[in-house]
Amino acid sequence: MTALNEKPTTAELTDDEIFAAHEGGKLGIGVTASLADSRALSIAYSPGVARVSQAIAGDPSLAARYTWAHRLVAVVSDGTAVLGLGDIGASASLPVMEGKAALFKTFGGLDSIPLVLDTTDVDEIVETLVRLRPSFGAVNLEDVSAPRCFELEKRLIEALDVPVMHDDQHGTAVVTLAALRGANTVLDKRIADQRIVISGAGAAGVACANILLAAGAGEVVLVDSRGIVHEGRDGLNPVKAELAARTNGSGLRGGIAEALRGADVFVGVSSSTVGEELIASMADDAVVFALSNPDPEVHPEVAARHAAVVATGRSDFPNQINNVLAFPGIFRGALDAGATRITEGMKLAAAGAIAAVASEDLAADRIVPSALDPRVGPEVAAAVALAARQDGVA
Repeated sequence: MTALNEKPTTAELTDDEIFAAHEGGKLGIGVTASLADSRALSIAYSPGVARVSQAIAGDPSLAARYTWAHRLVAVVSDGTAVLGLGDIGASASLPVMEGKAALFKTFGGLDSIPLVLDTTDVDEIVETLVRLRPSFGAVNLEDVSAPRCFELEKRLIEALDVPVMHDDQHGTAVVTLAALRGANTVLDKRIADQRIVISGAGAAGVACANILLAAGAGEVVLVDSRGIVHEGRDGLNPVKAELAARTNGSGLRGGIAEALRGADVFVGVSSSTVGEELIASMADDAVVFALSNPDPEVHPEVAARHAAVVATGRSDFPNQINNVLAFPGIFRGALDAGATRITEGMKLAAAGAIAAVASEDLAADRIVPSALDPRVGPEVAAAVALAARQDGVA
């Protein structure tokens, strides 16, 4: 039996307890209105409910007050990039989306509903969500493969008047920035002086590059399966081509070995393996974020031989970079402010709030708060709501 103050490892989890916990799903509907007697029933349903429906028909804005839609997050996936499992389809992705909805409720106090769509066509997904728009107040895209995820998010932001965010992109990026701020505080370093290497140019890698640049990174170098992303390289998709113009200011060429030599920070968001000798080639007091799950790009104990701060995406090692630190508070803050979209300023504010909570107990092995820290969600929500008002989207 694992003690309450210990972190269970994946090896300690058995199939019996995992499948038993998921049996029948992980969600249910809670009723907020009283149905204790016939009068309560008449108020909550017929005939009383007809008056509310008539009022909304006359003034659609009343739906925000008299239904749950404006506070309901749709957790949407097509099942094409689920965890580390890949394209496993809509039905197989549903347990993950149910889990996401449970996290929204637990850490953000928000109701949400999983919607898994049996199509990978961007036009069809956009049309489906546009038609469902009266039923929800925000969209959390989840586990959609790159590069389609970039187009899908952009199209939905344009088509809908509610906050839309692809968490695999921006949740990862927000927590990565927060963790780097914590690490830099511990090491007395500035992001403006650092060369940051990102291994992986999919959804998370692109978003990490963007937020780190927005936060003032000295230089960002993006590496994909074909090597360093640079201007003029053949075969770049439009997203990578645009990033090539804003990254790799030193004009590096080659692969991960050339990118890491002398680098200050490594952010791994790919399934590739990075050898110990490459970590050893980084600058003094390097920072290594090996975020691939379940197998980090480099084992944290190996990375710690050469790096001053090491983080992973796993709960059984120090410094877990976990999206749950970000997305519940981001959506809660956006909805609290009545925001119509999620801006870069709101994401930066979220990262700042996470880093601020961590600052109360910073150390090389505590650069971000625990995913279970009850302070994080409210602090992130408040910072995001303020940023929404400052950015003029509230």
